Amino acid sequence: MAKATAKTETKAPAKTATTKTKTTPAAVYDIEAASDEALKKLQELGIEQQLQSDLEWCLGSYRHDKNPTGLYEVLGRTLTVFNAEKAKKTKGITVKLIGELEKALKIQ
Repeated sequence: MAKATAKTETKAPAKTATTKTKTTPAAVYDIEAASDEALKKLQELGIEQQLQSDLEWCLGSYRHDKNPTGLYEVLGRTLTVFNAEKAKKTKGITVKLIGELEKALKIQ
């Protein structure tokens, strides 16, 4: 007679939640996010058309080659414009916005 094989119950390994982490350094992310926010604010206020187009170009360039040098330069100019507008008490230019831009530029 043949022996009956005993079935052993094996547990499947527990599935772990996998999250994709960005390999982009936080500093680079901050400059991109800050640049996007600054561009939106410039467009919302309808000021500095040339600066808007420079910022759009630099954002596109950064997204293509991941070199943030141009963003730092243009964001510095944007910060100067926002500080001048804040001095004029332009509605929409907040201390928080300026602080975020300064923080993104300091990480450089």
